[in-house]
Amino acid sequence: MCEHFIARAAEPFRFEELWPFTEKLERFGIAGFGWGASWVGADGRLDSYRDVRAFCDDPGRERVGVIETTAALVHLRRPSRLSTLTLPDTQPFEDPAGRFAFSHNGDLRDYRGLRARYRADGRIHGRADTEVGARWLEDAWSPDEPVAHLLAALHDRFGGQANLAVLAADGTPHHYAGNGENPVFAFRLGRIGLASTGIYSLDRSLFRFVAPAAKDRQLIRIGSTAALDAHGRAIAGA
Repeated sequence: MCEHFIARAAEPFRFEELWPFTEKLERFGIAGFGWGASWVGADGRLDSYRDVRAFCDDPGRERVGVIETTAALVHLRRPSRLSTLTLPDTQPFEDPAGRFAFSHNGDLRDYRGLRARYRADGRIHGRADTEVGARWLEDAWSPDEPVAHLLAALHDRFGGQANLAVLAADGTPHHYAGNGENPVFAFRLGRIGLASTGIYSLDRSLFRFVAPAAKDRQLIRIGSTAALDAHGRAIAGA
């Protein structure tokens, strides 16, 4: 029952510009069991921050808040199994090769077989299903394969209710909508474009409780991926 979102803008923005939205997404999305963020740094590389405390309780959000970036991914945890409340299970997961950061909302149903294999290979550090999905994506990742195809293939492989988000090293954020219990919406908050999960409400209550000032609102169709272009505009299937 996590929530997460991607964000992008033409000019650098501080994370703290998104903190009012993030606070409300955590509150109304019933998260609050850890959080994390990934972003494109000034050197053009991906960087990240994770903590097991709630976003609203973590003083580290102040340090992250002053960071400037043009593209980001933020994840707010509410795991299905509270036994996974550890830092190794906290998202987003960063690809060891620096190609992408990955997060997940929902459940990956058929993960146990691959988990055993990855664990035997020394690649599993936590207990959550999302880490298994991250390892699969590391192996499947290819510069010749569109991210939308990879995320759809990941969902096909594991099944379950799954919204998936990726921030690629080229600065493009992607959000796959595959959780019928938690719709995904794209919209703008001022100069920043976002795609976010919808607080587990099968309507547009996200815009009532979390983002009432949102413009250019659109629903991301189940089974499709939206990417945010360099101006933060949502492009379906990219």
